[in-house]
Amino acid sequence: MADTILAQVFSIGDLVEYQPGSIVSRILLKSASGNVTLFAFDQGQELSEHTTPFDALVQVLDGEVLIHISKKPFHLKMGEAIIMPANQPHALSATKPFKMLLTMMKE
Repeated sequence: MADTILAQVFSIGDLVEYQPGSIVSRILLKSASGNVTLFAFDQGQELSEHTTPFDALVQVLDGEVLIHISKKPFHLKMGEAIIMPANQPHALSATKPFKMLLTMMKE
């Protein structure tokens, strides 16, 4: 999808599959102004604390995740979203298998 943009209807969650013990990602859109990436995390998979210089929007498509932003915990479920502000440390932990759409704005 990242190579050619086609006008088509699709189910976002079906574009990545869960893999046991893994995190799977697929870039849907990529440009100078930002990226849209789809992730599937198996239960227990984590992204350790890090920062990015850009704001990011996380939309939970399936499952559940615990997100810490500046040490404050947020438990998100399917259908919920959160903004991760630029330059604030954040970490993610899949409390259940979950899929998320990450939109990162560079400008």
